[in-house]
Amino acid sequence: MGFKPEEIASIIQEEIKQYGKDLDVSEVGQVIEVGDGIARIYGLRNAMAGEMLTFENGVSGQVFNLEEDSIGAIILGESTEIKEGFSVECTGKVLSVPCGPGIIGRVVDPLGNPLDGKPAIKADVYRPVESTAPGIADRQSVFEPLQTGIKAIDSMIPIGRGQRELIIGDRKTGKTAIAIDTIINQKDTGVICVYVAIGQKDSTVAGVIETLKQHGALDYTVVVNASSSAPAPQQFIAPYSGCAIAEYFMYEENKHTLVIYDDLSKQAVAYRQVSLLLNRPPGREAFPGDVFYLHSRLLERAAKLSDDLGAGSLTALPIIETQEGEVSAYIPTNVISITDGQIYLVPDLFFNGVRPAVDVGISVSRVGGSAQVKAMKKIAGSLRLDLAAFRELEAFAQMGTDLDPAAAKQLERGKRMVEVLKQGQYKPLKIADQVIIIYAGTQGYLDDVDVKDVAKFEQDLLEYMHSSEKGVVDALAEKKDLSEEDKLKSAIEKFKSKWKS
Repeated sequence: MGFKPEEIASIIQEEIKQYGKDLDVSEVGQVIEVGDGIARIYGLRNAMAGEMLTFENGVSGQVFNLEEDSIGAIILGESTEIKEGFSVECTGKVLSVPCGPGIIGRVVDPLGNPLDGKPAIKADVYRPVESTAPGIADRQSVFEPLQTGIKAIDSMIPIGRGQRELIIGDRKTGKTAIAIDTIINQKDTGVICVYVAIGQKDSTVAGVIETLKQHGALDYTVVVNASSSAPAPQQFIAPYSGCAIAEYFMYEENKHTLVIYDDLSKQAVAYRQVSLLLNRPPGREAFPGDVFYLHSRLLERAAKLSDDLGAGSLTALPIIETQEGEVSAYIPTNVISITDGQIYLVPDLFFNGVRPAVDVGISVSRVGGSAQVKAMKKIAGSLRLDLAAFRELEAFAQMGTDLDPAAAKQLERGKRMVEVLKQGQYKPLKIADQVIIIYAGTQGYLDDVDVKDVAKFEQDLLEYMHSSEKGVVDALAEKKDLSEEDKLKSAIEKFKSKWKS
């Protein structure tokens, strides 16, 4: 069989036409040390800080340390599946999480993988886990209230949309309960909530999810869970992931969002673990020197955006657990200095049955009355004074000091106001109901009610107002001021004339 030169020539010409110069060049490194959620990798000379890496078994990692001969990476998966000698590739991308309406109502890990047994999240949008906080020109001052539904907080430590308010206290003093009540109270307000659980027991998180389901709050909430069994790197990035998910709704849909970080002390411990394993120099309490930046770059992302950017907001409620009430420890003082106030919970009040156990003396909101409705602002001043006078007089009374009639009256009113501010768990109150009962207390309508009957008086009063004086309640809820104070006063007097304990 003879060769035909013209056929061979045409085939060669065709091949030359189809020849492309596209080369797939990838830099590949090698794992030289692995363990406890971190890996040292040799050979990735062009890797960038924060860049995503892919190990040969598909597990993801992130560049954490850039050293002279190698890089230190955190492993965002099971580190036991990675062995020395594994090849590693740079991806040229930063760590991102899936965002969008499809993630609402889901329970996910910090990488956006589902933990609720439902299908994977189909998201068109991914947001970087780490992003720059909005600048001064992109913000406006906080002026819209974010109601928690908790009388002690909405009256004296008001939180505004776009604020960062710290919840701080010892373990088992009701910190998470306040956060969950606040989420439940956002029903029908259009606020999207993100609950980030860091280093919590799985059983505790399951209980929180069940509570949210029972109150219909999971319909507008995303749960990001990095439990105590999750690797330290996942606990470290979890708050940033939750923040990125909330930012999508703030920036892209111009919505109001609320993020709970429960809790940042455990995130700091996870960060310390990773840093020490990668030989970063330790500082105070063995935390690395940049532990302040760890929280400041997260909490600064909370903002009330300017009208040009859609006027959305991201409100942050970070939680910090103290040891034996030690608020002057390293992490608590850091976060107190970054936030716009703190809600301080104390064990003494909690165990004496004052729940929520808020110490209104040292709790503060630096946004103050600008994030409060007019009606509450008007009555809250006298409430704070009543409680301050009560605390002072209580100390005198315990020493057996005789009190004059005016002081004795002040003491008795203070006892009743303490009862008024007690509130059951998962029972947030609408702002109109809060105003009615606090008004009744500060105006002296409870002075002749027995202390043990105050809770019953409150319940009966609110039932009466909603059934027989609905117009007064509706006006208060709509106008949010005391322009119809006379009607409110006469309604309370009418109720009190019939009420029996």
